[in-house]
Amino acid sequence: MSQSLAEFAALLRQCERSAVHLETRHAYAVPGEHPGFDAWLARERKTWEDRSSWWRDDWHGLIQDMTAQGVSVRRAQVISEPVSDYIRWEHYVTYGNVACGEQVRWLPRRQASDLALPGNDIWLFDDKLVQFNIFDGDGRWVHTDFTEDAGVAARCADMFEAVWERAIPHDKYSV
Repeated sequence: MSQSLAEFAALLRQCERSAVHLETRHAYAVPGEHPGFDAWLARERKTWEDRSSWWRDDWHGLIQDMTAQGVSVRRAQVISEPVSDYIRWEHYVTYGNVACGEQVRWLPRRQASDLALPGNDIWLFDDKLVQFNIFDGDGRWVHTDFTEDAGVAARCADMFEAVWERAIPHDKYSV
């Protein structure tokens, strides 16, 4: 069973310093995203100047609250090029995440060949708690594993920082 946004928000709200997210998939079949993705494919675009047209209190509000409290929220995405339509859309909607304080970078997969990367996407909370997001072959979130093993957390932190160091800031990466 996948994790609810409320469950995830409770984890994030416990952070005191940092939450980092490493994504490595070409697409995600996350419930609720398909209408936005489908609209984008149909060439509908957001009016970024009209925050009420894109703002989601459940996600954007959460990230804005955490960053206002001084928690660093960073996401790095390892991507194949040319990018999939899903990644092209995700890059487009990342404007909203950046506007509420999340820092986002993109690393072309060809520049990650010599990096040790996890087998699954991760969230790392305060360098202590690791959340592994397990997806099926179609990108559906099917399970979440957790560990507080200090060695695993340290390896995940090292992996994330290696990607972050090479990755291109969102405002400098074009799709």
